[in-house]
Amino acid sequence: MKIYNNPQRDLWPQILERPSIDVSGLHETVRSILSDIRMEKDKALLKYSLKFDGNSPEQFLVTDKELAAAEEKVEPELKKAIELAAGNIEQFHAAQKTGLLKIETMPGVTCWQKAVPIEKVGLYIPGGTAPLFSTVLMLAIPARIAGCSEIILCTPPGKDGNINPAILFAAKYAGVKKVFRLGGVQAIGAMAYGTESVPKMYKIFGPGNQYVTAAKQLVSMTDVAIDMPAGPSEVMVVADETAHPAFVAADLLSQAEHGTDSQVVLVAGSQKMVDKVKEQINLQLEKLPRKEFAEKSLMNSVLIVMENEQDRLDLINAYAPEHLILSVAGYHELAEKISNAGSVFLGNYTPESAGDYASGTNHTLPTNGWARTNSGVNLDSFMKKITFQEITKEGLQNVGPAVETMAAAELLDGHKNAVTVRLGEQTQ
Repeated sequence: MKIYNNPQRDLWPQILERPSIDVSGLHETVRSILSDIRMEKDKALLKYSLKFDGNSPEQFLVTDKELAAAEEKVEPELKKAIELAAGNIEQFHAAQKTGLLKIETMPGVTCWQKAVPIEKVGLYIPGGTAPLFSTVLMLAIPARIAGCSEIILCTPPGKDGNINPAILFAAKYAGVKKVFRLGGVQAIGAMAYGTESVPKMYKIFGPGNQYVTAAKQLVSMTDVAIDMPAGPSEVMVVADETAHPAFVAADLLSQAEHGTDSQVVLVAGSQKMVDKVKEQINLQLEKLPRKEFAEKSLMNSVLIVMENEQDRLDLINAYAPEHLILSVAGYHELAEKISNAGSVFLGNYTPESAGDYASGTNHTLPTNGWARTNSGVNLDSFMKKITFQEITKEGLQNVGPAVETMAAAELLDGHKNAVTVRLGEQTQ
């Protein structure tokens, strides 16, 4: 863990640099796999499933019988937790529905906007080092609320060809009709191009490793939309003297255990707080089953003493964290000034893990500084907006001359004439 004391602004980019992974050759590898899938479809899926997942399934589609059997394997306590989380996620995302926006911009000229669901969406759920059934809820529930007519899910099976029962239970509970045992690049390719078994989708959602991320980026160039650019997960915790060191350490470690390339950043008001948090990190780390992941992630961690409040605010917005925890006095006032963050957690009793699972907000968020321009997944992610306009004869008389003038100035006489012939008809 690297510690910096009131660093100068010109050093911030270097201090806050995200962990980098050598991806030389990765895109070519992924492009080759995608090309095989486009050409050979299911045959290629079987080949790469055997190569990367260690099995070649008799069929990719999970049967209703398998879904029912998986439900029986999920412990009642976990079922209740999933149902509680699903209820909160449903409430929060349902509240994001917007009504019809209709306005008469001038007499006889009416414009309106209508939200329409994306018809076909594909959800990718990782199942490697951690079976992310929570991500099923985060993606499938808003897709259902939006009204997407076809929602499919791909997730990698284990060596035995089976999918984690909690993922299948969450999928069925959230309303997913088709689940495919497909992981990695082959899953992204199948949803992007379509195969004999897997239908082509219009937009793909979900996190994944560097290969999945590369596959999403490549297919988005020509074939399908994706949710957002994605990278390793990250958290920034801002703590003053009112923070609880044990809570802060727990928040940092909860993010560090995601993976070896995750990044955690502490911005503290004093060296004393940094020392207390470090002590708690060392104590709590020993109890984590995923200690190895967390330890490697902590090598990328940064602990910053920043005594000036304005500098703290500017540092937050410069970093644009995926997750931002404000464990400070007056956190509401500070939160109002945040312009770049994926999701913000306020106060000592709002752990980031609550948002990851059950508070109701979405945990699919922009990483790697993309929070400067991108939102996290929300109901609008599954919608598109179509605009309409209707102009009466009176309306065209009001707006038409301006259109003619502007079209002529752009040397687009055909555009001008589309108005002129109508205005001429009205005067005859």
